[in-house]
Amino acid sequence: MVLAVLLAGMLMGGMDFTILNVALPTIGRVLLPTNSELLWTVDAYSLTVAATLVVCATAGDRLGRKRVLLAGAATFGVASAAAALSSAPGQLIAARAVQGLGYAMLLSSTVAVIRVVFPVARERALAYGLWVAASSTGAALGPVLGGLLVESFSWGAVFLVNLPIVVVILALGAALVPESRGDAVHRFDAFSAVLSILGLAGTVYGLQHIGQPGPVPLDAVLVGIAGVALLVVFVVRQRRIDNPLLDLRLFGDRRFSTATVSILVCYGCYTGLLFLLTQQLQSVHGYSPAQSGLALVPVAVSSAVGGVVAPRLAAVVGNRWGVTTGVVVLALAVTALAVFGAAGNFAAFAGVGLGAGIVMALGADSMMTAAPPERAGEAGAVQETGFSLGAGLGVAALGVLTAVSYRWGVGGATAALTPEWREAVNGSISGALRVADDLGGAAGEALRAAARSAYEASFSFTGAVVASALLLLAVSTAVLLRPAAAVEADRPAEEAESSGSPA
Repeated sequence: MVLAVLLAGMLMGGMDFTILNVALPTIGRVLLPTNSELLWTVDAYSLTVAATLVVCATAGDRLGRKRVLLAGAATFGVASAAAALSSAPGQLIAARAVQGLGYAMLLSSTVAVIRVVFPVARERALAYGLWVAASSTGAALGPVLGGLLVESFSWGAVFLVNLPIVVVILALGAALVPESRGDAVHRFDAFSAVLSILGLAGTVYGLQHIGQPGPVPLDAVLVGIAGVALLVVFVVRQRRIDNPLLDLRLFGDRRFSTATVSILVCYGCYTGLLFLLTQQLQSVHGYSPAQSGLALVPVAVSSAVGGVVAPRLAAVVGNRWGVTTGVVVLALAVTALAVFGAAGNFAAFAGVGLGAGIVMALGADSMMTAAPPERAGEAGAVQETGFSLGAGLGVAALGVLTAVSYRWGVGGATAALTPEWREAVNGSISGALRVADDLGGAAGEALRAAARSAYEASFSFTGAVVASALLLLAVSTAVLLRPAAAVEADRPAEEAESSGSPA
């Protein structure tokens, strides 16, 4: 029963990475957010999880994991209710950020509680496997459930669905989950935590404003530069202090760092594509929220299949070629979406899920295998952060690429519009469809067709860029994920070459 409580939290938190995607076109029509605000409604959650995960883990070690877990569930529930009742984009973004904090508290606590509840290695390994599966299943089911809820009720229902789960976690968690604390609590570096949070927020804020109509505001440029500078200071500080918030020595192992990058990039592409696909299906192809959610079922199913197939694939070809295969499958699927479009392209949807599922499973295993056993906890924290950070940065990067390309493509159709309407059309396809409705007649139909054509072209452009990046990543994983034995075997040859001896 304890494990069931923990898995419920992971399912709920994983679901909220993606459940909002199918509601975005509706939110765009109701709350009238800018393109940047629309991106932040998604990114505020995942980036807050990534930025506060280590902080919440430290809090659990000091204050008690059960206490932090229950507080996280309550925070998540309150934030979900606030998000459902939001009447302005800023309110929704703030609620999503608080949701992210609640999930970070849940996520960090469940990892530690599993270690306490399951002291036997075999049982603990099974519990961790189910823990990962619950989060991944939640992320895969998010668009499907979200589509059905939006069409049956309203966009706020995608948040209210969390409340019954929160009640169950609070009731059963208070009764069943044992309290525990860290044996050796290190000094908490609050300054590093502030640096990481502000650095991530500033960098993404500047990045997202690139996709806005007109010149990038000076304040966005300055905030973006400041964010990058703070991240640099954060990295330098982690290398110099005795008890870093993030131990960068783990990245000295090329297999660990390569696996981390693979997870970050592929999960970022996965969540970014789900963000774009739901808008493509609804705004361009006229799908209803429920239809778009159901159309993405192959992504959910194949993602689960990828996670199951991955260990068997690795048993045959090894983690190195298993991860590389997953990246290539994902790249080919994205290429198919870019060339043939999204409507009815179920084979490409299945390829996206299958490739991402393989990479996430084997990439995580490669990280834990590369890390020394005594640092498995730190490696797990990096792994969890990589997933959350990848989700946030993936949506931001793919969203900006699509927004900039869309603005270039739709510009020719806005010459005869008023400045206010021109700004709305350039800002997002949701804005363009609203203006087309207001115009009506032949002019409205012409604008609607131009906006849909521009968005479809921008989706293809983004897909081509992403596919190219994934192919480069596939080459990198093939080269850099060689097992340690291969490295040792290469050293005599390298030493012979450096000493002038014949190879």
